[in-house]
Amino acid sequence: MKETFCPLCYSALEFKEVTPCMECGGDDFELDHYKEHKYAEYELYFGQRLILCNFCEVDFGSFDPTYFGFPPGTKIGIQDFNFIKEISDKALRKDKFCPECGYRLSFLKFVETCKRKNGK
Repeated sequence: MKETFCPLCYSALEFKEVTPCMECGGDDFELDHYKEHKYAEYELYFGQRLILCNFCEVDFGSFDPTYFGFPPGTKIGIQDFNFIKEISDKALRKDKFCPECGYRLSFLKFVETCKRKNGK
């Protein structure tokens, strides 16, 4: 991984121990409770894939769609997910993390691609 700055806010990325969830995997609460969660890989917008925990999967629709470059009022959420597979490996791993945005680099790149594909 060559990225050293967040693709959204341009803050310096840090290496951090994370869970498999690409959205909340760097959150301290998630790190304390990750063994309680189930994880699955989904194909979402523009053919991109995300691994999400069962909480983030259900909560995804609470994001403001404009965060991903979609027009205001666009309905986003689990109805847009194409299940790929369950993730059984719950081991912690190292990944880059933006301390300002609070997300793993993999999720930040997902958001960046959505914005670009949506012309934002």
